[in-house]
Amino acid sequence: MLMARRRARLLAAALAGTLSLSALAACGESDGGSGGSQTLRLWHYEAPDSAMGKAWDQAVAEFKKKHPDVKVEFEAKGFEQIQKTAPQVLNSDEAPDLLEYNKGNATTGQLSKQGLLTDLTDVAKKRGWDKAIPPTVATTSQYSASGVMGSGSWYGVPNYAEYTMVYYNKDLFEKHDVEVPTTVDELEQALAAFKDAGLTPFANGGAEYPAQQYLYQLALTQADRSWVKSFQMGGKTDFSDAAWTYAADTFADWVDKGYIAKSSSGVKAEDAGVSFMQGKHPMFFSGSWWFGRFHTEVKNFVWDTFMWPESELTLGSGGNLWVVPDGAKNKELAYDFIDITLEKQIQNTLGNAGGVPVAADTSAITDARAKKLIEEYDALAENDGLAFYPDWPANGFYDSLASEVQKLITQSAEPGDVLKSLQAEYDDNVLK
Repeated sequence: MLMARRRARLLAAALAGTLSLSALAACGESDGGSGGSQTLRLWHYEAPDSAMGKAWDQAVAEFKKKHPDVKVEFEAKGFEQIQKTAPQVLNSDEAPDLLEYNKGNATTGQLSKQGLLTDLTDVAKKRGWDKAIPPTVATTSQYSASGVMGSGSWYGVPNYAEYTMVYYNKDLFEKHDVEVPTTVDELEQALAAFKDAGLTPFANGGAEYPAQQYLYQLALTQADRSWVKSFQMGGKTDFSDAAWTYAADTFADWVDKGYIAKSSSGVKAEDAGVSFMQGKHPMFFSGSWWFGRFHTEVKNFVWDTFMWPESELTLGSGGNLWVVPDGAKNKELAYDFIDITLEKQIQNTLGNAGGVPVAADTSAITDARAKKLIEEYDALAENDGLAFYPDWPANGFYDSLASEVQKLITQSAEPGDVLKSLQAEYDDNVLK
């Protein structure tokens, strides 16, 4: 996610004049490497106070030290903005030299299939990216000729990882005498207790990725690795099976009981996260991309995390990718920047700020909560517990999921009808 990665923040306005990157960014046209001043045009959508934002800020500063004659033209983009416009932009003269992009069949896979991205296979071997990045993370770097991830050529480079978890407000749990749930029954009891106390238990964003990730996590509690592979990379899933049926029925039941607000159908991801930060909800199921921000911004209560009870699988993967457009004017400079983001000092910054680094010096991660985050990810990766994201397998499926899950939130369609619609959208657009 579209993951995400987090993903739906339109950062350009918020970042204007505030990023330390702005001191490093400069306008100017690249000469394409023919001599004179060069410009590295860079896009990403990480908030400046997020772990990734801090790390990429540092990487830009380091890049300037190593390339004092190169201008860096940084543009802050929103996740949704890039998600919707990348195919058009990358097929034009406006393409940057390097940008952060969502991983998966329907995004990076589709752009690679269309010939819009640079094949990085030889560069990855030459620069050692294929050795530096763990195999579980590199899965989302490689795509077949048909755009299916997991094998084939390298079209992107992740330099962090991510996964989903339940963020919870420890103060509210203690106030209402609710224990951290370790089973599904205990989770249901916790949801009921908070609702009885007048609280909507889960923060949710129905307009963007959070709602569909709740649905997918519920399905994962009833699924196994073969189910995930068939859905994500096999081009086949049965939306009337036990896993999807349980997910849709349970989600609808939670809306009916008030565990998820009907009013959340139009809420964006940013607003869902902010509502949790404001203490309005005791829980928020989302990704590690929020971790650094919560660590920095939440001052009015104590928070922590727990994994979804009784589930061996959760949403997650390598992080979003650095991709180099096929039409980029300064590819070697883009490769140099990717190298820097994989350096220990940048990776350590990422880890200590609440990210999940892929090449850090673990002894340099000093924050206790950050250590826990990384240890949980390592355990998931070791046990093959990362199940990617629900929008990946099919073109346009992110929007299909958002639209259909909104119907569950507004109670304008029955779970079975929602699943039938998803089946049709999946079958018509799945990448094989």
